[in-house]
Amino acid sequence: MIRFDSDYIEGCIPEILEALQATNQEQCPGYGEDIHSLHAKELIQQTIGNSEADIYFLSGGTLTNVTVISSILKHHQGVITASSGHIHTHETGAIEAYGHKCLTLPSTDGKIYAKDVDAYISEHYASDVAVHTVQPGLVYISFPTESGTLYQKKELEELYSICKKHDVPLFIDGARLGYGLSAKTNDLSIQDIAQLCDIFYIGGTKVGALFGEAVVITNDKYKKDFKYHIKQHGGMLAKGRALGIQFEVLFSNNNYFNISKHSIAMAELLTEGFIKKGYSFQYEATTNQLFPILSKAKQKELEKEFAFQYWEPYDENHDVIRFVTSFMTKKENIEYLISKL
Repeated sequence: MIRFDSDYIEGCIPEILEALQATNQEQCPGYGEDIHSLHAKELIQQTIGNSEADIYFLSGGTLTNVTVISSILKHHQGVITASSGHIHTHETGAIEAYGHKCLTLPSTDGKIYAKDVDAYISEHYASDVAVHTVQPGLVYISFPTESGTLYQKKELEELYSICKKHDVPLFIDGARLGYGLSAKTNDLSIQDIAQLCDIFYIGGTKVGALFGEAVVITNDKYKKDFKYHIKQHGGMLAKGRALGIQFEVLFSNNNYFNISKHSIAMAELLTEGFIKKGYSFQYEATTNQLFPILSKAKQKELEKEFAFQYWEPYDENHDVIRFVTSFMTKKENIEYLISKL
């Protein structure tokens, strides 16, 4: 079985395994205070061009989203997200379980836009019954989005401007950040990302690490006591070195961006194959997530040799299917899949 159902189906880049083995007998302080974690933080600060950013390593995306969001919101506040947003559709109500509501905006492409966020927040405060409803206290987006689409720099600038207008922080889920930044249609740098939000995270689990995400807090307002929230949510690993070493490797020798470029190159090859075979896409194919429209008969045929994910119905005889490339996707597997389309 050749798998294209996600970008965390392989382990990690070889350099991480080598570094974990080489440092295995080192005695290190716990809870992320080891030299590798501290060095990894410095490397990330250098990469984003902000030596004042606070950086913390957590083990996974859901834990990261819950920890960040609950650290910011007051009890009566909720988080604005696209109706397709990961926190709303793929985290088993984790945000709600911690007492906060996902305030969804309709989206056809995975994105939310400045004018809609502005209208939502303005209408809340203009309402005579505002106090009886959940107050918008945070805006959440992902880059790339759940639909594999990208915010352009102008869109992100406009969105962040509205967030600042209403004094509502912007949080960017970067579980697949490397793939978004490496896409040919992208016009944002990681430095831009750091400047155009209050908090974001750099995904490792889906981009070359065994596990782990790096939370980056750029707004001083949200730095105080964040460690306490990590601990209370069960996110403070005693062997924090296991996270620090991985990000130390990812942000050395341009590894993070090189492996991301490989995934995008494989996605472009697969996109070209789908197009040549006459297939169309539900969403623009820009990153490592592709959403071709396949007949039910073709799906059944492909399922014998390939793993992929059903996404949503298209019509009576067709569905939207998700294929995902990763930092380790093999060119020969892409070519074999194309031969079977």
